[in-house]
Amino acid sequence: MDAKVKKAFNAGLSAYAQAENIDSAAVSAALVRAFDQEAPFMEKVAALDEAFDDHQHFEELREIFFDLLMVNFFAQDVQKLEEDYLDSEEWEAIEEDTIDRGTELLNIFLYLRECADDDIEPSLDDYLKEFLLVEEDEFQDEHAIYEKLIANQILVDSSYAEINKVASTLSHDDELKELFYGMVSFFNEPAPSASQLDDFKASAANTSLDTAIYQIIIHFNQ
Repeated sequence: MDAKVKKAFNAGLSAYAQAENIDSAAVSAALVRAFDQEAPFMEKVAALDEAFDDHQHFEELREIFFDLLMVNFFAQDVQKLEEDYLDSEEWEAIEEDTIDRGTELLNIFLYLRECADDDIEPSLDDYLKEFLLVEEDEFQDEHAIYEKLIANQILVDSSYAEINKVASTLSHDDELKELFYGMVSFFNEPAPSASQLDDFKASAANTSLDTAIYQIIIHFNQ
């Protein structure tokens, strides 16, 4: 497993299990097998889904771990395949089959990898304007998804409570609904202290999921 993915993987499962007061050893072992097996990507996806099917207490993390599986594939597996694999008909078919899978966290992971490669500090402004290109005419789909975030960029200088206050106004159909609090909190404080994490949890609407998302992004960025 890629080093960044492994840190995020472990931190997310641990945070979720701790908040739910459940053991994560069995689901962790099953997911590690899915990530590390030498197999085509869709077989890895099937193994990941089986792990979550068998451990329903962790269902909220399914699509987030799909994102981690995808970025792990880009980081490790693609290197073992043909140079133009991501332009192949096979990969195009996989993208079509998984078009409804995952979350916007995949973009965060790809952005953070780019920041690490270019040795720059992640920022919300850079993520929106330089990575997602939300101000460009041809990227208005991204603009629509991130509209609430674009309008509330001041939250990166605000408190966890204020971030969650805005998060609570998102509709349940909004693609960022479950991610907004953890995502914006990361750009607000990418390396929180123990007391800051306590403040984050105190303001969370869904402590288990919100904390897992925040920890996943924080540790992927390390």
